[in-house]
This record gives sequence, C-alpha cells and structure tokens, in this order.
Amino acid sequence: MKLTVIGFRGGYPAPNEATSTYLLEKNGKKIVLDFGSGALLKIQNYINITEIDAVVLSHYHADHIADIGVLQHGLLVEAQLGRITKTTPIYGHTENELEFEKLTDDHTEGIAFDAEDKLNIGPFEITFLKTLHSVTCFGMRITDGKKVIVYTADTGYQDEWIPFAKNANLLITDTNLYDFQNELKIGHMTSTQAAQIAKAANVETLLLSHLPQYGNNQDLVTEASKVFKNKILLAKEGLVWK
Repeated sequence: MKLTVIGFRGGYPAPNEATSTYLLEKNGKKIVLDFGSGALLKIQNYINITEIDAVVLSHYHADHIADIGVLQHGLLVEAQLGRITKTTPIYGHTENELEFEKLTDDHTEGIAFDAEDKLNIGPFEITFLKTLHSVTCFGMRITDGKKVIVYTADTGYQDEWIPFAKNANLLITDTNLYDFQNELKIGHMTSTQAAQIAKAANVETLLLSHLPQYGNNQDLVTEASKVFKNKILLAKEGLVWK
C-alpha cells in the first residue's frame, strides 16, 4: 500500500500548493482521498486522470472537493477523445443531498457510503468515524489486510480517535493549528492534540497535514515531538509513504 501526498493545505491553497488530496495505490488500483483546490493540476504530475479508479470524499467543504468539477470536465474530454469508456465512482455521504447530487456527471457516478458499514474498493477496506467539525465529515481507517492508514480529515480533538486509530501504521491528522491556538474551537486540531492521539493510539508514524499557510510549519513538528516520540512527518507535495 502506497500513499502519495498531492495536496496538504487547509482552507485554501498556498502558492503552487494544493489543498487536501491523497493518492492511494496498491496492485494497480488507484483511489484518491478528497479532491481539493489544485488537486487536478497536481495529480497529473503522478498519474493520468483516466487512471483514477475511485474518489472518496470526507465532506463537502471546498478545500476537500473544489476540483471535482474540473475532474468531471477532464474525464468528459478524455471520453470525447476515445481514451476512456468507464464511469469513475465518487463516494460521499448523503447528509448534504445537494452536494452529493453534484458528484454524478457524464462520466462520474456519485455513490453513497454507509458510515456504519465497511466500504470495499479493490484491495482497500474503509471504515468511517464521524468527526468533530462544522459540517458533517467522516474520517477513514483504511487497510489492505496488512497495513493500516487512518485519515482524520477535518476534526477537532475527540477521544474517539484513539480506539479508531489504534496501532495504525500511518496516522494523517488535521494539524491546522499551532499549540498557542489551543483555545480555538473551530473544528481543527493543534499539533499537540494530534500527537496526543498518535501516542495514545500507539501509531507508528504521524503525518501532520491540512497545514496552515502562516507561521513556520516546522514548529508543528517541534511541538508534536514533545508528546509523540515515534516518527513524525510534515506533509508536502510528493511525500510518499509505503
């Protein structure tokens, strides 16, 4: 199982950087977790958009879905050129029916996932956890039967992350806040809160992502390392974990 960071900013893209987008691959199967602003521009540095087997969306904030529309147009052009005949599934929740309906287009199909059940896509099995956020959002625990990746998507701190992320090989956390901002209750976590979950859940590697555009992001690693003593990575485009 291989994960490549395509976009990692929270809220809006920084210059030449995309927001939340992660490419997951195994045995030729390619799925994308979220598809934020700048995703289509950046993902073409790694794969052709016709290779995407599925997209799984955590929620419908623009920094996680902004490039779905241009992906749909890109697939339309590819179909007109005779380079694809398939329909690409885009999985999302139905608690916002208006946004869910937009996932279906000429060459994409919106498919509702059941957050109480498992979602199987090729070699990947995904389970969901509802997060603490300003809109309905679901984090994901993904396994290929051998390794486990947990993606918090957007969330404030909640104890439920500890059992959900238990013994994960990789934990990708919403780290949109520095430690001095710990009084803010805006549906995002600080570096220290992310590290507390990683430590309590006994994860192998912590990947700090959904990063702010201000301050020195390396400070997030310094703050997290005071709590979590295993490996800590700071998200950047092209970072690969496998």
